Amino acid sequence: MTSPPASRLSLLRSETVGGLLLVAAALIGLVWANSPWGDAYISVRDATAGPAALHLHLSLGTWAADGLLAIFFFVAGLELKRELVAGDLRDPRRAALPVAAAVGGVIVPALVYLGVNALSATGDARGWAIPSATDIAFALAVLAIISSHLPVGLRTFLLTLAVVDDLLAITIIAFFYTDHLELGLLLAAVVPIALFAVLVQRGVGAWWLLLPLAALAWGLVHASGVHATVAGILLAFCVPVAPGTAERIEHRIRPLSSGVAVPVFALLSAGVAVGGFGGLGDALRDPVALGIVAGLVLGKAVGITTATFLVGRFTRAELDAELAGWDVLGLGLLAGVGFTVSLLIGELAFGSGSARDDHVKVGVLAGSLVAIVSSTILLRIRNRAYRAIEEPAKP
Repeated sequence: MTSPPASRLSLLRSETVGGLLLVAAALIGLVWANSPWGDAYISVRDATAGPAALHLHLSLGTWAADGLLAIFFFVAGLELKRELVAGDLRDPRRAALPVAAAVGGVIVPALVYLGVNALSATGDARGWAIPSATDIAFALAVLAIISSHLPVGLRTFLLTLAVVDDLLAITIIAFFYTDHLELGLLLAAVVPIALFAVLVQRGVGAWWLLLPLAALAWGLVHASGVHATVAGILLAFCVPVAPGTAERIEHRIRPLSSGVAVPVFALLSAGVAVGGFGGLGDALRDPVALGIVAGLVLGKAVGITTATFLVGRFTRAELDAELAGWDVLGLGLLAGVGFTVSLLIGELAFGSGSARDDHVKVGVLAGSLVAIVSSTILLRIRNRAYRAIEEPAKP
């Protein structure tokens, strides 16, 4: 089997190309699910595969969200560690702000959701954590598409915020939405992760050693009840930054992540059947769906910008000198894009296939679309402002 041309792999390493593939796959999934062939989409998404003896007889949708997306989290974790060790975030004063923003972006949306549902007799508090999650893959893809002159620090801020946000959301799942946690399996995952760390720290790059250890770690984390994408982040943090090991591994894996893993995940996750305008209207009258939309759009923006301002105002933490408050607000709006973990929490809270779970999907989709449009408008304005600064004045 011949390897893909280098130029083709280089295209897949481009964030803009990866973002376009992601958005295109999501649109295909959405259109397919609402077309006359929607039953075929559901059949494909819900088809199962994998060994049941290893607790891995999963639907293709689950394989995409828990398995393929772990590859993306591995790449994101490599980049985040590089920023923490050798980049701008090595300064705790700069790292503190996106971490605080992530905390604010989890707490405030949950409060907004609870507030909306408390005002209705048909409200349900069980979905309080649904709008707290940011879909890191979608958010970074949208930023890559709309950004040509925005500061690099903006992406680093979003990457850190989104990774911390997902870790907090997964912790919430473990404590509030997990019926039972297999602590023994979780502790067993430490063994392959530790062996993986020892090998990469010693410069061993043999895939036939590293890949089985990574797969074993992923499988144990998944079987423990913890969201399996955590394994991708933990493995990434084991890879040393110097002398370039992280960059070399990321260079090899990024085409697989952006060209296969993330688009397939988007295709199988974005297919929400809204049931036409009538079904859409019914869903959006549900306080659960309204709480999700308000949490994703208002809660995320208010929580992230307020936390960033307060921590910057009353501590020694510093915002990147290239960034302004309007940039943070734009990221706060963009962080309202919620798919994977939000939909997962919805299923855990209300039961997969239930009427309320369908309303959750509509709420997540509607809130995410509003977040994308509003953040795109603001960040495109900021992009033009930065372009005007960079380009020399014309006579």
